[in-house]
Amino acid sequence: MQIRIKEVKTLSDDWYVLKKTTFDYRRRDGAWQTMSRETYDRGHGAVILLYNLARRTVILVRQFRFPAYGYGGTHDGFLLEAPAGLLDAATPEERIRAEVAEETGYRVHDVQRVFEAFMSPGSVTERLYFFVAEYDAHSRAGTGGGVEQEGEDIEVVELDIDAALAMVADGRIEDGKTIMLLQHAALALFRDRSGAPAGSGML
Repeated sequence: MQIRIKEVKTLSDDWYVLKKTTFDYRRRDGAWQTMSRETYDRGHGAVILLYNLARRTVILVRQFRFPAYGYGGTHDGFLLEAPAGLLDAATPEERIRAEVAEETGYRVHDVQRVFEAFMSPGSVTERLYFFVAEYDAHSRAGTGGGVEQEGEDIEVVELDIDAALAMVADGRIEDGKTIMLLQHAALALFRDRSGAPAGSGML
């Protein structure tokens, strides 16, 4: 037994749930230490990178993120990201198919789960499921743009994989989950004429 929970307080239960937990933690030397941590529970999520090997392109979305905008007033708040969403009551595969259709208009059926990750385990409980899927011109059944009632106003952006990797290198793509998927695509999906991973000089 490594943890003994002593007290849990709900600090906020508005958009999602913020809790403060006081607990005893048994250290490696056997001594018990009392700690207190705040955790933000927004549920788990899924994210996907659509890619086209023949055209060497990927699909991202541009949308406004207030936390990015509100941090010190140094960012316009618009981020280029891979389509993503919270699972709610769905499986990761079910949710990401629906999310990518809402955000991009593309409908994909054969999604491949590539890995999972805790994105901010120091404070956020969310586990993110990462997917990739191939697309082509026939995959697009709508315009995308997100759900207006949820405040979404999403622009669909198609980028060359090398251009996307260059945008990671120079800071134009700053979203962590998107960087992880682009680097996975460069290493595992795309190769240049020499057979090396795409954007080798930028990884």
